[in-house]
Amino acid sequence: MKSVRRRGALRNAAPARLVHDEGVRLDGARLAALYAELGEAGAEAVICRAMEDLASVLADLQRLAVQGDLARMPDCAGLLARVAGDIGMATLVRVAGDVADCAARGDLTALTAVLARLVRIGDRSLTAVWDLQDRSS
Repeated sequence: MKSVRRRGALRNAAPARLVHDEGVRLDGARLAALYAELGEAGAEAVICRAMEDLASVLADLQRLAVQGDLARMPDCAGLLARVAGDIGMATLVRVAGDVADCAARGDLTALTAVLARLVRIGDRSLTAVWDLQDRSS
């Protein structure tokens, strides 16, 4: 498509396509400690329960955002960070903290972007843990 430049702006240009391809970081030492502490069956039970909790809390955060309930979001994001930390999801812990900060400041624009990032990172983190468990089996 041919673009015409007028006063610094492109006319008829295709919109830019943003690609969200951010990796996640798992704390392998934390996962190894869980297995050493609880044994294989115990660690897998804790990880499965934590993953269920993470999915539920992520859904709660999204619901709170839709309802505009910013007052409850920092506590909810803090819970998500604690559960994620328990099973070594370092990136998810950090982004959950960012969500809590944005909600506490009442910064709706940043909150929308960071919450979308949290959902992406959450999905990738859950997948990474499942993949790691599959490889160890």
